[in-house]
Amino acid sequence: MAGNALITGITGQDGSYLAEFLLSKGYNVYGLVRRTSTVSFDRIRHIQDRLTLISGDILDQTSLISALEESQATEVYNLAAQSFVQTSWQQPVFTGDVTALGVTRLLDAIRKVNPSIRFYQASSSEMFGKVREVPQKETTPFYPRSPYGVAKVYGHWITVNYRESYGMHATSGILFNHESPRRGLEFVTRKVSHAVARIVLGLQDHVALGNLDARRDWGFAGDYVRAMWLMLQQDQADDYVIATGETHSVQELVEVAFGHVGLDWRKYVRQDPRYMRPAEVDLLVGDASKAGKRLGWEPTMRFEELIKMMVDADLAMLKAQNSHTVA
Repeated sequence: MAGNALITGITGQDGSYLAEFLLSKGYNVYGLVRRTSTVSFDRIRHIQDRLTLISGDILDQTSLISALEESQATEVYNLAAQSFVQTSWQQPVFTGDVTALGVTRLLDAIRKVNPSIRFYQASSSEMFGKVREVPQKETTPFYPRSPYGVAKVYGHWITVNYRESYGMHATSGILFNHESPRRGLEFVTRKVSHAVARIVLGLQDHVALGNLDARRDWGFAGDYVRAMWLMLQQDQADDYVIATGETHSVQELVEVAFGHVGLDWRKYVRQDPRYMRPAEVDLLVGDASKAGKRLGWEPTMRFEELIKMMVDADLAMLKAQNSHTVA
């Protein structure tokens, strides 16, 4: 049953795909946006006239209460976070304030305004970190390896705590890496697809990367937001791993991306110690069988297809930009 949905982090990759999806389901979609000098609406510009944007901040509980009252939301999706692992080493306290305590502020605001609101928390595969078992599932112990991962563990457990303490419909989706042409340029998949497009067009001659052996479970963001929605349609709140069940190395990512445009990646990729993490997460691969059984969810896009789509999208974007510049 469609109603009113509030999305924090609506201007991000996941927020934009989720907003599109919820609009297609007939929801009235509200988005929480911070008043900053650099806020970017690029990802939601094509649907902005169908959204209601509310000014607020995950650091300010009063604004969260106001947003809940204004939107009259029946579902809240908390996608707001300082979401880049590398940055969390430089800004550990800020990361904790946004990514961990921000969840508590929002849950407590819901408890005060309307505890029957259904709540989705964006948990992360980075919580598994130094993995205790392969593949990782809902019962796998957490061992985070970055301030971001630690903050996400707090956000995850406080969601469980409010569910069990107050009987709230509060669910965490433990999402493994999910990518798209809307991914930020600081993430390795988009960094590679964008660099490949620029190299093809003669705009740069190489790309610097960190650990090529790190392995991740990469899926398509459009598939993963559908899982978020399915979780909130269940009678009982619970936690779900969302993943493809396949793992690929950064080197495989590079091979597919450069191979798609007929280039030999070895001529263009340089390893740079600046992009090595102080503590690396070596092998993340998820077991989403619970989501398959309970939610009927499964991914629709394979790894190679995803990477090729991202390269094509970056090529199209850069060609369009260059044509404007030339014109």
